[in-house]
Amino acid sequence: MYLGEYSHTIDNKGRIFMPARFRELLGNRFVVTRGVDTCLCVYPQEKWTALTAKISALPELQSKRLARFLFPCATAAEPDAQGRFLIPLPLRQYADLGKTVTVIGMGTYAEIWNTERLEEQRAAEDAQSIRALMEQLNF
Repeated sequence: MYLGEYSHTIDNKGRIFMPARFRELLGNRFVVTRGVDTCLCVYPQEKWTALTAKISALPELQSKRLARFLFPCATAAEPDAQGRFLIPLPLRQYADLGKTVTVIGMGTYAEIWNTERLEEQRAAEDAQSIRALMEQLNF
């Protein structure tokens, strides 16, 4: 599972190290694309394949809308010998990624965030609504 939070640096070429545990889970090929919260989502190949199948199974209008959001900017990533991978400029711009970013585990995938934006997102979360969601799941 993708768990935890890590601070990482993007180098001048747009490369980043993934946390070691995440690298183990991702393997040698994975997909990076836009997330709806103006972050980047990093999916292991198997999860991406399953997600693609689910999108294809949606009614045509919904499928096209979601595909137009996710697929044009998605990139197949492969770590180099040092464990870094390239985040293409359009994705870095979309998520407003600077030199230092935060990588968080989301259970079945990871997200890469502009650190300040992640903090703003967390500050905007309503503790009451989170509590209600947790109660629905019998947490």
